[in-house]
Amino acid sequence: MATSTSGITQDLNVLANGTSTTSSTTENPNGVLDKDSFMKLLLVELQYQDPTEPMDSEKILTQTSQLATLESTENMSKTMEELVEKMNSNMDMSAISAIGKMASLGSNAVTLSNSYAQFEIYFQEEIKSGKLTIEDKDGNLVKTVSLDEQVGKSGVLAFQWDGYNDDGELLEDGYYSVKAEYLDANNEQQETQFGIYPVESVRYESGTPLMKLGSSYVPMEYIAEFF
Repeated sequence: MATSTSGITQDLNVLANGTSTTSSTTENPNGVLDKDSFMKLLLVELQYQDPTEPMDSEKILTQTSQLATLESTENMSKTMEELVEKMNSNMDMSAISAIGKMASLGSNAVTLSNSYAQFEIYFQEEIKSGKLTIEDKDGNLVKTVSLDEQVGKSGVLAFQWDGYNDDGELLEDGYYSVKAEYLDANNEQQETQFGIYPVESVRYESGTPLMKLGSSYVPMEYIAEFF
């Protein structure tokens, strides 16, 4: 007496499409059939088919096509995993190699919010004299701040601004560009601006590299340029 293959055929079709029946769910809770298991099921189906009613060529082609699809999906998944791993490795190397370099955030604009702005500027050389200038979004000079209190200092220095311009008028909240011009200890003219800092160190949070710029840790994706 020939053994019925209808159940096996159904299992092949169901599992190949990523779904499962009640019985297959117990054995395979994820509803995932790898190519080896798929081939075993196909061979079992061929072995127990009714000799008087063998599987037609179209059905065999369908089953082998499903097998090829499974194998292609597995290979693609493996390739994507390797690609992600490679990209993460390259990002780690890029982050570590950036230590000691200068990083630009791509903008020198600070935010004035509730009539208050706090920001940091990096001075590569020791300050002998100089000034800090603040411009509005149209490029108009609105505030000049003497660097007399910073004479003899260098590195990342912190500043605060109360939102008043040189005429004593309170400006509206928004974005303002900040830069500085100063003489160093050798009386050479230097320029700097908000948004450019040396990368002091790197730390990781949930696998994401954060670069220490001044007193803040900035995600690597926010950095426009290293130089």
